[in-house]
Amino acid sequence: MSLHTLSLLQWLSPAFPTGAFACSGGLETAIADERIRTTADLQAWLRHLLCHGPLWSDAVLLAQGLKPGADHDALDTLARALCLSAERLEETLSLGTAFARTVSAATSRSLPPRTLPIAIAEAAAPLGLPAETVVAHSLHAALSNLVTIATRAVPLGQTEGQTLLTALHPLIPGTAARATGAGLSGLGTAAFAADLASLSHETLQPRLYRT
Repeated sequence: MSLHTLSLLQWLSPAFPTGAFACSGGLETAIADERIRTTADLQAWLRHLLCHGPLWSDAVLLAQGLKPGADHDALDTLARALCLSAERLEETLSLGTAFARTVSAATSRSLPPRTLPIAIAEAAAPLGLPAETVVAHSLHAALSNLVTIATRAVPLGQTEGQTLLTALHPLIPGTAARATGAGLSGLGTAAFAADLASLSHETLQPRLYRT
């Protein structure tokens, strides 16, 4: 395993201080509304986010940002415009800003605050790793965070949560490959329940998560 691969794993690990543990992407609303009560409910929700929701859009944007000569400023502007709720925008900006700040401190590089997929792209591009690898690891990190949140909030047992995450593994490489080959024309989502959940979370009380 190369040192560059280890760097990527470090940046995308739960220990990396981005604050992702406080962001549910509207998942908390779906749990509070009892739309997610079982492992099967959660698996269907996460599968849709991955294949048709914001995780898909982030994967496409990340893949574009990894291309040689990518215009990260323009991609960051596009990533912001694609956010369908105030909390979605807040989440990607806060996580991306923390990610860029911590990578900058760890590597002595100067990385500007970005939305999360573009922050990851700008940091990872010099590593020279295959785009599909970077995208797949990023998707796994996002799904793992949501499973951890659901483990506490549904609640699910830890073993049950990890079994669910394992069941999603086969979808990740294929999604990463599709996103890498899609181009910006592949952007688009059809995750209305998740979008509405994110909007509703803005007024959810009580709540534990920022988004």
